[in-house]
Amino acid sequence: MFPLGSVLLPGSLLPLHIFEDRYRRMIDDVLGEDRCFGVTFITRGSEVGGGEERSMVGVLAVIVEASRFDDGRWAIGAVADRRFRVLEWLVDDPYPRARIEWWPENPDNAPPPENLDRLLDLITEVSAMGAMLGYSVPMIQRDLPADSVALSYALTSVSPLGPSDRFDLLCADGPRQRLDLLEQRLLDQQVLFGAQISMDDGTDPGL
Repeated sequence: MFPLGSVLLPGSLLPLHIFEDRYRRMIDDVLGEDRCFGVTFITRGSEVGGGEERSMVGVLAVIVEASRFDDGRWAIGAVADRRFRVLEWLVDDPYPRARIEWWPENPDNAPPPENLDRLLDLITEVSAMGAMLGYSVPMIQRDLPADSVALSYALTSVSPLGPSDRFDLLCADGPRQRLDLLEQRLLDQQVLFGAQISMDDGTDPGL
């Protein structure tokens, strides 16, 4: 298991620089087996040094590229696959480990296609507001997957939301619930960004 301070979403790419001894050993082990490891969200604490608090939901990462440096560090590229629930955290020896169960999506929870254009427009608008305020925002692409589950994660991944919101969206029951929640969180972010822009302009955000 590799706890991270950011939320990994299925379908995303994950580049990692591995330098801690415990994770170097983990990469050595997984490359000799199935090239897979779990990624969970750190709810409190740091990625380095241990002692962090970890979420009970994560995503499987599959290593597709791996390069080892002379000093033992690794540069890896992984693709996020399916999500899981953590049943039990085990002793961190020699590195974080856990017992898990797969957490499938609700297959009958597809999003209505007529709402997608509206949601894309909202993502574009809120991302533009975030860029005006100097925030780093994801690149928006209109070439989206047809599969409803992959679509819901793709739209989440390009939305200008923080890690707590992204974690809530990862934990949604299925694609329709995820996209409904995404719209709600984007509308909240729109109000927040709007207030910040008004304050920067010296105008009253209540007007």
